[in-house]
Amino acid sequence: MSYIGYVLAGWLSTFLAFATYIFFVLRRGRSYSAKVPEARRRWIDSGSENKGSNND
Repeated sequence: MSYIGYVLAGWLSTFLAFATYIFFVLRRGRSYSAKVPEARRRWIDSGSENKGSNND
């Protein structure tokens, strides 16, 4: 009457589902970020010398 196999299978399938989802979301985000024009990128990714300053 041990259900440990079912419990482990449930946890494993849940973990794999989340890991797969995270993988595809990150991959899609990276591909989308590469398509953003240089002028429209946020300051963190712009590569400018004066990051974060508003002395334009």
